[in-house]
Amino acid sequence: MTFDNSSLNGDAAEPAAIDGATIDVAEAAARLEQTLFEVKKVIVGQDHMVERLLVSLLARGHILLEGLPGLAKTLAVSTLATAVGGSFVRLQFTPDLLPSDLIGTRIWRASDERFDIEWGPVFANLVLTDEINRAPAKVQSALLEVMAERQVSIGGQTRALPSPFLVLATQNPIESEGVYTLPEAQRDRFLMKVTVGYPSPAEELEIVRRSAAGASSVHQAITLAELEQLQLATDRVYVDAAIANYAVDLVMATREPALRGLPELEPFIEFGVSPRATLGLVAAGRALAILRGRSYVVPQDVFDVARDVLRHRIMLSYEALAKELSADDVINRVLSVVPAASISPLPHATTPSFAPGPGAVPAPSAAPGPAAAVMTPPPPPQRVAPPVEATIAPPATPTASPSTIPGQPVQPSRWSAPSNPATDPTTELPASTDDSDRSPS
Repeated sequence: MTFDNSSLNGDAAEPAAIDGATIDVAEAAARLEQTLFEVKKVIVGQDHMVERLLVSLLARGHILLEGLPGLAKTLAVSTLATAVGGSFVRLQFTPDLLPSDLIGTRIWRASDERFDIEWGPVFANLVLTDEINRAPAKVQSALLEVMAERQVSIGGQTRALPSPFLVLATQNPIESEGVYTLPEAQRDRFLMKVTVGYPSPAEELEIVRRSAAGASSVHQAITLAELEQLQLATDRVYVDAAIANYAVDLVMATREPALRGLPELEPFIEFGVSPRATLGLVAAGRALAILRGRSYVVPQDVFDVARDVLRHRIMLSYEALAKELSADDVINRVLSVVPAASISPLPHATTPSFAPGPGAVPAPSAAPGPAAAVMTPPPPPQRVAPPVEATIAPPATPTASPSTIPGQPVQPSRWSAPSNPATDPTTELPASTDDSDRSPS
């Protein structure tokens, strides 16, 4: 297999060698699509959740699933483990759970007169922590080392977790009995938080039909060795400087909204997102790009994962809670105002020159859409002094309504979710918190 790591500007790079082999992006996307197909044999609908599970696996990031009971969160994780051929462990978190139940403990061996370490069940490729918000603080602190350092330390001995390793946590948003709030430091260690909703009527009918027909058999679509190669290939996906700047602009808009053209968000944000959000946007964008068959990241990739990466990291103020504003409302406003990156598909040396006439005005370049690359704007036209004897009337300046002037702040009571990074920040759109209407690049 060959991995084409050519850049957006057409500068061909050498294929990325991984353990003596190279990876073809088209073939990798086909294998990942087969993995998704195997999972969807069992899971009806929930396409956003299933895709984000695979994105987290490629990006080596943990994922938090929040949804009501019975929405196939646990079933999706166990089915994904079968499709990738990895070991799977389900840990039911309860208020009386102890750290030793998770990572293990020291045991006295009377026959040998010494302490021995009995390692816990966390040593698996995919670890499902079901209802993670039911465990007390001691268990959550024991899970921090597992998630961050991917190792377990007991009695002065440290043991690394298997590779690949992924923690998938679920939590119920409606229960209050025996529920603990997750610490902010632990939430920040999750790459993404995905909200799981109810299926549509057609999907509900398909669930009934499949239940009557019996469970479908899931086959292994990829090996763990191939999955590790795809993870290494994901790390080598090309990220243009403009894409990185776009990710930084989104993050900075949550920390300094007034300086980023969002003064109306200032009273609603207590603390902005951490630098892990910037790294998460780039890592998740790379994984989504290779899942869509590309060796480079486009603005739409970062845009699509922004809500999942940012929603659990923003700390809202009491005023936002009083106005019943959610983190998604704030993120939707940020996405609608922060301009998307503009990338030239040609090398800078081959950019066509623009030679305007005396009265020519270059057409403004449009913001990039989901599947369209945008040329760099031409240089401004040179002014030509008119002859002394000639009189040229200045061209009439077209008038625009205040609602269509770019950059004019809008003060809606609730902000709608934009559908792509080319959205006009002053245009109201139907409220939506997923990217189901996007067009894959």
